[in-house]
Amino acid sequence: MTNEQYYELIKPYGDAMQVLLTRLEILNHSIYDRDASKPVHHIQSRIKEKRSMEEKLTRIGVTDSLINAKDHLMDIGGIRVICYFQTEIYTLLNALKRQEDMIVIKEKDYMKNPKKSGYRSYHIVFGVPVHALDAMEYYPVEVQFRTLSMDFWSSMEHKICYKKNRENKEEISRQLQALSESLSMIEEEMQGYILSP
Repeated sequence: MTNEQYYELIKPYGDAMQVLLTRLEILNHSIYDRDASKPVHHIQSRIKEKRSMEEKLTRIGVTDSLINAKDHLMDIGGIRVICYFQTEIYTLLNALKRQEDMIVIKEKDYMKNPKKSGYRSYHIVFGVPVHALDAMEYYPVEVQFRTLSMDFWSSMEHKICYKKNRENKEEISRQLQALSESLSMIEEEMQGYILSP
């Protein structure tokens, strides 16, 4: 894939991502009444870099062509939504799923079913309509929903496990899983303070 092809490829994905970001912002300030706090702590977004696309296509065993990028990559546009609590994530998800012009391509709930490592998050790929002058096409945008504690754990796990040649990998893995469970319990307890009168 040439640089020119890459920059042409990402344009509609950037548009689709912007549509979804706008909808998330609208939901964030309208989902609860004025007295309640907003569910979203912050939102991050990115377009997958050319090198990262090429590496992923090679990993899955296809050439790094423009067509293969369109056919095989569901995360060219990516958004991470950080909420305070899990209940807020499900509220936002349900509100997004009710929007009739978007489609759910795939989803995985790692909050109810954490990975063995302790990783918790909700991954969903939406097909977002992008309208041109004479046509409309759906483009996938991957959204990862996390709570503050899930995001903290994930960031620290990545930093700790960045060194691949550690001798005590199994022990670290057990400790990280236990820490993930502890953070989840702390989060539930803190939510109880907010919900109590």
